[in-house]
Amino acid sequence: MKKILLTAAGIVLTVSVMAQDIKSTAVPEPVKAALKAKYPEATKVSWEKEKGNYEANWGGKSGEDNSVMFTPAGVFIEIVKAISVNDLPKAVAPYVAAHYKGAKIKEAGLVTDAAHKVTYEAEVKGGDLIFDEKGNFIKKD
Repeated sequence: MKKILLTAAGIVLTVSVMAQDIKSTAVPEPVKAALKAKYPEATKVSWEKEKGNYEANWGGKSGEDNSVMFTPAGVFIEIVKAISVNDLPKAVAPYVAAHYKGAKIKEAGLVTDAAHKVTYEAEVKGGDLIFDEKGNFIKKD
């Protein structure tokens, strides 16, 4: 019985860490107001809750050309703008080839945080790899 409970607890823990699609009605008003004030062009927004924060997605064919994250109080964290994989810094592709044999970069993004620090995001095997402006690996997200 203990094994089943531990396994079930592990599954619940894993699910709670992953992003969850949510309805607009579940998004706090300060978050919606912050999005409207900072990005008035955002329309047809879909929402996710990730690590306790709120992510708004809009634009493009997939509806995710722009992805912006806010705290529950409406404080801006970062925006990720979709870019072509070819627009990543030149050092990213060789890093991926060396560390993720045979894997391809599925999506890429230009990340700008609240302090205006720019990094790049490359989706590889379902995870995001973060690189600095020169293409130096920073971390896996």
